[in-house]
Amino acid sequence: MKETRGTTMVDTGTGTGAEAVTTDRATAQEPEATGLGHRHRLTVLAALLAVVLLAAGGVLFSEGQRLRDTPATSNRALTDTEATTRVTGDVSSALAKVFSYSPQATAATKEAAKRLLAGRALQQYAALFGQVEKQAADQRLTLTSQVLRAGVTRLGGDSAHLLVFLDQVYERQGKPATTAAAQLSVTARLRDGHWKIVEITSR
Repeated sequence: MKETRGTTMVDTGTGTGAEAVTTDRATAQEPEATGLGHRHRLTVLAALLAVVLLAAGGVLFSEGQRLRDTPATSNRALTDTEATTRVTGDVSSALAKVFSYSPQATAATKEAAKRLLAGRALQQYAALFGQVEKQAADQRLTLTSQVLRAGVTRLGGDSAHLLVFLDQVYERQGKPATTAAAQLSVTARLRDGHWKIVEITSR
């Protein structure tokens, strides 16, 4: 009976020990499994955060590009004083030369137009100047034009639109001079470092 009890006690002890070891191992593995799960959740959150930030960055970039490309911000007439002054000077000087002539100097005016005008403006001018040249010779007509005001309404990298006010004085031999005002819409292009008039419209 003693041996049996001893055996029973030993067996019971062994069983208790096995259970204890098993329990200890399970207890030891729980923190490790919990740590892995926590790290996995952090990795997923970090990835989601990166995706959100990239998406937000793309939206902000697109919005910024749209704002930069609006007509107001792309119009250098509002921001570039030096370029605006230059195109105003070039166009004003050109208009004064091509719209001023005398019976003795129509050839000089024609040559000036070839240098200062281009495109449609030069074609229109060339088509009309033959009549002006004949009139100047027949009526001894002198025309002097002066720009009173010129404003750049839009200025891009190589194009500009201006509104110009001219004061023109007509003189016929033997008659009093006549003064007239003109208002023009002008388009100019930057070519070889100089602004050339490519279109003129009377307003």
